[in-house]
Order: sequence, then structure tokens, then C-alpha cells
Amino acid sequence: MRPARQSLSAVALCVLSGTAAAQTTEAITLQTPSGLLAGTLTLSTGDLARPLAIIIAGSGPTDRNGNTAGMPGGPDAYRLLADSLAAHGIASLRYDKRGIAGSRAIGIRESDLRFEMFADDAAGWVSQARTDRRFSTIVIVGHSEGSLLGMLAAQRSRPDAFVSLAGPARRADFVLHEQLAAQLPPALQLRSDSILASLVRGDTVANTPPELVALYRPSVQPYLISWFRYAGSVEIQKLTMPVLIVQGTHDVQVAPAEAELLAAASPRARVASIAGMNHVLKLTPPTLAEQMRFYVDPTVPLAPELVSALVAFIVGVPTPRR
Repeated sequence: MRPARQSLSAVALCVLSGTAAAQTTEAITLQTPSGLLAGTLTLSTGDLARPLAIIIAGSGPTDRNGNTAGMPGGPDAYRLLADSLAAHGIASLRYDKRGIAGSRAIGIRESDLRFEMFADDAAGWVSQARTDRRFSTIVIVGHSEGSLLGMLAAQRSRPDAFVSLAGPARRADFVLHEQLAAQLPPALQLRSDSILASLVRGDTVANTPPELVALYRPSVQPYLISWFRYAGSVEIQKLTMPVLIVQGTHDVQVAPAEAELLAAASPRARVASIAGMNHVLKLTPPTLAEQMRFYVDPTVPLAPELVSALVAFIVGVPTPRR
């Protein structure tokens, strides 16, 4: 108990003084029933226990650094976040999702994937971290789709706090509808909506238009069905630990209104609105066309107010009795 409380004071002193803590990284793995997940632990140096942020990635083939696996370039958002937190004495764990990058070896077919598996993986990291005396508190930080996964994981593993970072409040099918409506011609949009309605009912669709097969291919439909069962505005109400909702005003993928819906569903949660921040956590112009270069440039730093909000929240999480 005493070392954990001392560590919190040390972190707070570091934040208030503005001094940057030295940091180290180490490879870490999590054993799951289907294989090993690979991650990176970023630590501030020192002997005292410190808070740990477990970063859960967003949708698609997003790796531990916040980049699209296999693609050149990327925002490096999660790596930058890890470095920023470590500079303030806060440890972080970021990991490759099953089937991605360093966790590619987990042998599971796409047709067998379910949303709950990713939530179980996140919960497993929390449980493993609880056995590590280097950490005083454990905070889940879920980005985008990772926000909803983090809510489910928090219900399973009981971290000390939870952060929703650009997380949707509504079911994913509603968000997909709005994203596609801006891109598809009317006839194809109607077909997409019909497919979404079938998947929400739990029914797979045999005939998918070629233009939509990448999104609704047969092998991914069971995963979509499992994903569409959950809504952030429902799951956040089940959390009893401290909650922070963070949203950028220039996010064109998850609208600021989603954060308002989350806040309405969880009145005790703290809310941090970051002016000018986009979906990959950088300060950008408001339109998607103007933002595209920020999605592939790792040299652009994170929004400073994001780091300040996360540090202040994580440092303030009470150290539990173990």
C-alpha cells in the first residue's frame, strides 16, 4: 500500500513541476487460449510504483502504434501517447490485436472472430497487470472501437478507471450508415442499409454487391453481428469506476455528438473536449480532405490538451486497496 501511494505523489510532483521522466520500453506478451498476444510496455524509470494505462486500438487492422498494419506511414498515435504519458511518470501498455502484426500468429479464421474475443483479450491484459507490483493503478484507455471494447473489458476485469477516447455512443451500424451515406450513390446506400438491418437482426446475407464486398464479405459478417449487439451509451452505464470521456472537435469519423450522448448516459463521467483535435489525436484543419496528411505523418505531435487531460485524470485515480 505505501509504495503505491508514494508513487502517486511522485507522479503528481512530476506533472506539477513540468519535468519529463526518463523512460524505457520492454516487450510483453499475454497468453490467450488461442495463442500469444504481443505488446510493448513503456515505463518511466524509477523504483516507485506508477499508474498504468492500457491502450486499446480502434477498428480494422490497427497495430499497437496506431497505424494500419502493412501500410506505409501512419499517425503513430499510440506510440506518441505512450511516450507522452511516460514523460509524466505514467506507464502504458499497447498491443497488437489478434491476427495483426506481432500477434499475427494467433491462428483463428476471420469467420470465427467475435467482438467479445477482443474484449476478453483486453480484460486479460488488465488481469495480468494486476500481478505486477510496478503499477499502482490500472486505467483502460480505449480509442474509437476500442472504447466500446474497453467498456466490456472493464466490466470483466474491474480496472481502477476508464477513458473513452473518441468513442461512439451509438451502435456501430448507425455510425457505418452515416459514414457510407456520404460516399455511396443512393441505390447502393439502400442496399447497404438493407444488409445492415439483416446483420442487426442476426441474419447473414448471401448476395453482397461487389462494391460492398470488402465491408460485408461473408467471412466478416459474424463479427459484425456480434459487434452490433453493443452500444457505448448502454455499456458505459454499467461502469462504476471513474470515467473520462475525451473527444476532439475536428473528428470527422466519430462526431462530437457521440461524446455528448456518452456523457448523458454517464452523468458522473468527466468530459474533455479538445478543440481542433481529429480522430488520430492531432490538431488539424476541420475537413477530411485537409486532414488526410495527418493520418500518415508520424512526426506531427499529439494535441497537447489531450495529454494534459489524460495525465490529470490518471494521476487523480485513487490507489485501491489490494
